[in-house]
Amino acid sequence: MKPLHRHVVNTSRKVLCTAALAASLTTAAVVTNTPTAGAGESEPTPDSPQATDRGDARLDLPGLVADPSPPPGAVAPEGASGIPATALDAYKRGAVSVAAALPHCNLPWQLLAGIGRVESVHASGYGLKSDGYTEKPIRGPRLDGNGYAQIKDTDKGEWDGDAEYDRAVGPLQFIPETWKTWGADGNGDGKRDPNNIYDAALGAGLYLCAGDRDLSDPAKLDQAILSYNSSREYVNSVLGYMRQYQDGGVADVPNPPAGNYPTPPVTAPLPTPTTPAPQPPAGKPNKPTEPEKPKPTAPRLNKLEPVGDPALTAEVGTAFTPDAKVKATLSDGKPAVGRKVVFVVESDTTGGTLFQDAKKADVVVVTDDQGIARVPQLVAGPKPGTFSFRASAYDASNQFTVTLKGTVTAKPAADLLVRADAGTKPLEIVAGNSVKDFRMLATYKGRPVAGTKATAGLGVKGEDGAWVPVDPEKTTGPYFKGKDGKKLFTPDLDPSDADGRLTLPELLTTDVAPGTYFLRVVTPEKVELILELKITAPPTTTPTPAPTPSPAPTGTPKATKP
Repeated sequence: MKPLHRHVVNTSRKVLCTAALAASLTTAAVVTNTPTAGAGESEPTPDSPQATDRGDARLDLPGLVADPSPPPGAVAPEGASGIPATALDAYKRGAVSVAAALPHCNLPWQLLAGIGRVESVHASGYGLKSDGYTEKPIRGPRLDGNGYAQIKDTDKGEWDGDAEYDRAVGPLQFIPETWKTWGADGNGDGKRDPNNIYDAALGAGLYLCAGDRDLSDPAKLDQAILSYNSSREYVNSVLGYMRQYQDGGVADVPNPPAGNYPTPPVTAPLPTPTTPAPQPPAGKPNKPTEPEKPKPTAPRLNKLEPVGDPALTAEVGTAFTPDAKVKATLSDGKPAVGRKVVFVVESDTTGGTLFQDAKKADVVVVTDDQGIARVPQLVAGPKPGTFSFRASAYDASNQFTVTLKGTVTAKPAADLLVRADAGTKPLEIVAGNSVKDFRMLATYKGRPVAGTKATAGLGVKGEDGAWVPVDPEKTTGPYFKGKDGKKLFTPDLDPSDADGRLTLPELLTTDVAPGTYFLRVVTPEKVELILELKITAPPTTTPTPAPTPSPAPTGTPKATKP
């Protein structure tokens, strides 16, 4: 047993010590969860066998498999989705077991449920049993390169019954080659069988967490799903169902029996009567029988379409203010009210355009009373580029998708640097003093430009008017102070703030001879501002002479009459 295997077993034993888990999981189901490969040993990619075009397991069924519904009379939370009890138990057990061994992965059970929904509709229609097996095998198309990927047999037909080519097998549609590496025992029966939903759910969880992935990171979550099936439509569908289960809740429904799926209605011809119809007694007229009215069917989601201006443009790092929205409509033409629409950012070359409030690449929005879901506010990524995002809505058997595109542009470079005080006279400084908090403005066509970088430096103007920087080793002019406390003559300024303001570091003149100096502030685009500095000598003070004492009086003072 490899180290991670022992870790899964030992950690699971510790988890089982808690009363809450003991009430919902059996000891065997978790303690024997020992995969054949360590989740941290390798990271599947969109080029992995599992991610190839392997078809849809539902193609072997004569009709469309529908989402299970609660039985008549059962009370389910409003908007909740039905998941067969055994499948729901398998997803939750798989997530708990993975969390016990790999807590950093943050695997939600709803992700396993989303994959199970897309792959086989939770094994509905195949006769899912309480032990996790199905009455009918779940096998995808033969992967012989005819319409799908070509994968030569890797299991000698053990799982897929085909000794020449592989097929995806089981409720979560594992490629046999993938199962050889990631197979797990999720129900404690001592076997690792991809046809068992408990085993498959645990194996899928370990596969998704491979390479020390943290699935709370939208980018890692996206990579993980792409490694399971390298299709953007697949990723969107899985994320859509995952969010639906997270936000709308889940109803625990009985396992549907095999073959419990709708088939196209067949209209049979009316039988030809062979005997005369019985006649009513004489004197009583025939009473016409009214045809039975067909029972009305509930309207279904029928359309999702863009409304307003879908074009989105913003500068890097700034917020979009989109007026884009999508509208969901039912089959009866009425707006689809209260439907969840999943928005997912994809094809992103901007370095990470995210929805502002959620700080992630996917969010769920509920349609209003007009069936409208507004595109949430987005924050542009840190570099210019393009992105697209999909709006997807789901019902029991269909997915409706609208793709919207956006552009992130570079911030305009400043075309002008000016003094913030609008002054034109030279700066006058008394030698020995300093200039603090002197500010300039960086603008583009009169608008402030945030994030403008600039460098300051001493110099002189040559005879041709060109700027000539002074030699820092020889200059005795004003200076700045570096972080090391030494003199600095060419500092990089902090980028301009949201109002386009650049602040000059403190300019010192200690031991600087009076005279005229020039300071140049220049951007990487060679936009410059020349500041003339006049350093004056400190004022001299003339000492005040001491007062001359008055001469002593002479002669005899006269007597004063009383």
